Amino acid sequence: MTATDTFTVAGVRVPDTALAAAATELVRDTTSELLYHHSRRVFWFGSLQGGRRELSFDPELLYIGAMFHDLGLGERFHGSGRRFEVDGADEARRFLRGHGVPEDSVRRVWTAIALHTTPGIPEFMEPEVALVTAGVEYDVLGIGYDDLTADDRAAITALHPRPDFKRRILEAFTEGVAPKPETTFGNVKADVLAHFVPGHARGDFVDVIRNSPWSE
Repeated sequence: MTATDTFTVAGVRVPDTALAAAATELVRDTTSELLYHHSRRVFWFGSLQGGRRELSFDPELLYIGAMFHDLGLGERFHGSGRRFEVDGADEARRFLRGHGVPEDSVRRVWTAIALHTTPGIPEFMEPEVALVTAGVEYDVLGIGYDDLTADDRAAITALHPRPDFKRRILEAFTEGVAPKPETTFGNVKADVLAHFVPGHARGDFVDVIRNSPWSE
């Protein structure tokens, strides 16, 4: 891990541990520059929201969750038939178990990644779970934008820029889930396919109930 990787920004520093260094290297080598910078920002924004909410969290677990949260969008998972969130969570679990991390910590990271696109639930779970989602929501959706200072936002985005981010992240989402559209049923990524994949037909929960094999 280089000095830049552990740079302190807005009072938050990436954990200076072998585990964090290995995660940084793995994600940098297996994802796009777009997703690498996004994932790093998620850690910083999630950490700052954790401080603001006075939550006690493990920075190392939050970092791993943030770094792996979009790994499942990669091409090697396009044929998995599973939600990209689960693919990323499983990769994080393999990584953590390979480094001898305790199972309770593994579970927290897996859950944080698996639920990061399921609003309304993570905020009531363990801090690491809540804060991965908070970081994602801040960077992608701008939720709680004014919770953090303009100076903190500027410092973080100077280290990890977001040029043309809105268009590029939507493109990355589309490429990651279009090969397995059935996995978007009932979650926010269905909106992505509806906008960017011509002819995409959303699943409909009401139709599933009405067309089930039950007579009544």
